[in-house]
Amino acid sequence: MDLLVTFAPGLIAMGVLIIASAFFSCSEAALFSLDHKERRKLAAAGRSGRLALRLLDDPDRLLTAVLFWNLLVNLAYFAITSIISLRLEGAEAAGLTFGALLVLIVFSEMLPKTLAVLVPRVLASWLSVPLAAMVRALDPVLPALRTANLLSRRLFCPKFEPEPYLRVGDLERALQLSTGNASLLQQEERVLENLVLLSDIRVEELMRPRTNCRVFHPPISLADLGGQLTPSGYLLVAEPESDEVAGAVALNSLSRVPAENLERYAHAVAYVPWCTTVAAVLDTILRGPSGVAAVVNENGETIGILTEDDVLAAIFNPAGSRVERILDRKPLRLVEPGRWHVSGMTSLRRLRRHFQVECPSSSNVTVAGIVQEALGRIPQAGDVCRWGPFELMVLEAPQRGPMLVELTQIPPVKEEP
Repeated sequence: MDLLVTFAPGLIAMGVLIIASAFFSCSEAALFSLDHKERRKLAAAGRSGRLALRLLDDPDRLLTAVLFWNLLVNLAYFAITSIISLRLEGAEAAGLTFGALLVLIVFSEMLPKTLAVLVPRVLASWLSVPLAAMVRALDPVLPALRTANLLSRRLFCPKFEPEPYLRVGDLERALQLSTGNASLLQQEERVLENLVLLSDIRVEELMRPRTNCRVFHPPISLADLGGQLTPSGYLLVAEPESDEVAGAVALNSLSRVPAENLERYAHAVAYVPWCTTVAAVLDTILRGPSGVAAVVNENGETIGILTEDDVLAAIFNPAGSRVERILDRKPLRLVEPGRWHVSGMTSLRRLRRHFQVECPSSSNVTVAGIVQEALGRIPQAGDVCRWGPFELMVLEAPQRGPMLVELTQIPPVKEEP
């Protein structure tokens, strides 16, 4: 009892520091555990919610401030622990040190972070105001901390970025020097431009949709094909217990097509996410044996395929389109002046290039995606919406197969002088 009275000021200070450390640990876990859906809800939660989102706009600043203050609090905590331990003897000093460490781990790290992960949105809103004040208080010394952090990373974890073996400018000069034929030079420059463009095109823009691909379950016989090659030129083999694409057979490369058990000639396909670039997918395809990549969504479900031939067609035949390759029809068909019939699979890039107009930016890459985004639901026949300089009316919206849209170009409004 006498010891508690003697060391009461120090123990009270340690308790306050425990609460402060728990505050910073809880704030860090809560803010960095917020997903996209919870951030949207937080934006509508009032001033404190919006303040929390502003802190997350600069995560490096936020994390540096939280770690700095937490480290400072922990140093002060152990300094007080050391002072008290020096005034004790033997087992009492060891017990105090071990107990102080255990209390810090449980009540400043484990418990607050567990609670923050369970209810991150609520705690982020509650803690944002005092946390913002602490972050703002550190702003004068933050540049020095960032510089020290950068120097330490450069010193202990250097990262050297290799220069490219060839640059686009080098290829252009090589083409100009390789031929004096103006027509041939123009074709080669166009191919080079299309090749470089693959780094900006997402795979979902070139892929063949899953609804337009025939997938076969083993055992597969020649009779299952109905006497025709598949549209892609590849026989897609499904997994035994699902419809997901597992392998592919390049029918055009077989010297002799057997009548039975075609799946024996299948090679495993590569799996790529829908948001990756065509250039990255082409590199993956060329390193694999099948020549096919299965495009998957966030849930791991196959939403389409991309073949080596599809990518080569985009490089050497840019005038052709995915609609022509898959549906064997024009992507845009003029019905009357100012009015076109457009397939839902038509890319927005082709619309911009065809009409030479500026269109609003969008995360979607096809006409069907734009229609669904504008309507906010699954389109139905007869739906009408507007996107940029176009009015779009849904003519056909089958459950399987591409949508057909009537596109009307709206003339720009002339401003009166």
